[in-house]
Amino acid sequence: MNDVCRLLDLRYPIIQGGMGNISNAELASAVSEAGGLGTIGAGTMTPDEVEALIIETKRRTNRPFAVNIPLQVTPHAAEIAELVIKHQVPVVSLSAGNPAPWIPRFAEHGIKVIVVVASVSQAKKAEAAGADLVVAEGYEAAGINSPLELTTMTLIPQVVSAVRIPVIAAGGIGDGRGLLAALALGAQGVQLGTRLVATKEAPFHEAYKQRLVEAKENETVIVGRSVGRIRRVMRTPYAEKLLEYEQQGMPLEQFQEYTSEDRHRRGALLGDFLEGFINAGQIVGLIDDVPTVAELFEQMMTEAKTQWQLLSTLFR
Repeated sequence: MNDVCRLLDLRYPIIQGGMGNISNAELASAVSEAGGLGTIGAGTMTPDEVEALIIETKRRTNRPFAVNIPLQVTPHAAEIAELVIKHQVPVVSLSAGNPAPWIPRFAEHGIKVIVVVASVSQAKKAEAAGADLVVAEGYEAAGINSPLELTTMTLIPQVVSAVRIPVIAAGGIGDGRGLLAALALGAQGVQLGTRLVATKEAPFHEAYKQRLVEAKENETVIVGRSVGRIRRVMRTPYAEKLLEYEQQGMPLEQFQEYTSEDRHRRGALLGDFLEGFINAGQIVGLIDDVPTVAELFEQMMTEAKTQWQLLSTLFR
């Protein structure tokens, strides 16, 4: 058992990434029940909606789970923070904003704080502010990303060298080999997003899951560079439209409208790839099945162990 498992009371050092407005209690509780840390992402949901998800998740599992608060995305950060405290959620993850003003409030209530970072300087600031752990995310990851576009392979060892608190690797990880690689780089756990979409418990549209299973390694695209916003999505007819609009000089306000959570829900929950988008990380080429979350975690741990045993023969 490593520091991540001890701090968060987990069986496996695997956490679920926040999924914005498509977050749900079914998947979060399944991740926690399988030994990882399930996560409810607040996105732009109302406090009432987030509270309902927290209550439902607690009904489904007695295991620890987290709430992700994207500080500059949600207009309800303060209210959701109080909900985390009210319902004694054991872990909170903070992203997309300055976590420093928020961390002391959670610390007062014994809530562990994870901060999502995209650079060494951000990781240092998070540690100085009192974060318990950091998730260092490379831009291979699905969804909203840092304009720095640092890769997981290069980012993780630099962050590990710069901070003393445990580091969790995110971006481009979807199997046991990726888990072992992250551990070899000095991380003490991994965060998964795209791979968890393609699980039986994930209540997303079957067309979304099938698209992930069928995808080749080069079928994700970055939209938003022209307006200073980086989002990795699956190549679909709607994504092609977005790229075309960018070439025509789409302003930021229009981009934000076309990549709103409503458009996200259309793609992920309704399977509408003409008027909605689906997030996907660069690990899509590794996905070829739709297991249960428990099966996925067992597969990952077994694969990591097998790979380690093979590698260990090199050092005898």
